[in-house]
Amino acid sequence: MTRLKTELLADKVVVVSGVGPGLGRSICLEAAAAGAKVVLAARTESRLKEVAAEIESEGGTTLSVSCDITDEDAVQNLLARTLETFGTVDVLVNNAFSIPSMKPLARTDFQQIKDSIDLTVLGGLRMTQAFTEALTESQGNVVMINSAVLRHSEPRYGSYKIAKAALLAMSQTLATELGDKGIRVNTVAPGYIWTEQLKWYFGEIAKKYGITEEQVYQQTASKSDLKRLPLPDEIAQTVVFLASPWANSITGQTIDVNCGEYHV
Repeated sequence: MTRLKTELLADKVVVVSGVGPGLGRSICLEAAAAGAKVVLAARTESRLKEVAAEIESEGGTTLSVSCDITDEDAVQNLLARTLETFGTVDVLVNNAFSIPSMKPLARTDFQQIKDSIDLTVLGGLRMTQAFTEALTESQGNVVMINSAVLRHSEPRYGSYKIAKAALLAMSQTLATELGDKGIRVNTVAPGYIWTEQLKWYFGEIAKKYGITEEQVYQQTASKSDLKRLPLPDEIAQTVVFLASPWANSITGQTIDVNCGEYHV
């Protein structure tokens, strides 16, 4: 997919948590393509280096900070490093999450649900609390990455939905509470994302049922209006839009990016 070069985030400082090889990477690359200076945060330092190198090879500016968003000291260090380097923060993208055990709720370990909420929900809140003062000064905004699991109650997704539903409720409340500070808070809810991880998963399904990966893709995509699955860059471009001045009157909202799989 051709990356869109715009000036939507020209000279903005964008902090992205949960940078990995999939959506986190795309958010960072699309933000840089839109003119932003990008602060990359994740627990795995090697991933940070890889994505930062991609951005810098295209002339972008980055800062990489190893950070566990469940750790208050680590989050404060991320904030301090960002302000020391760039002096401001304009956008916070909370992408970090964990997928709990995909079992029926009756058989799901409570600790796994707690760990998921600690990272996905409380981690996002911890980050937002830490960056609120800086975002107030810049009249900045927060984008939370949620999931289409909000739109269904399929078996085995219960513990994941608990965390993501709590994240949505928290995001809406933050939009109300931070609105008088000039801070916008919005949510992007992707469906399936056509990443290497999903390709591997479809390959495993294909082996199990004796069909091809393409057949698995077609069966899955057939549930959407566009008969395809979104690419990570397409979801990232929605994040860039919400983070940009083009969305200055949008807050407390959720944009679904699922090629029409669900209508809300």
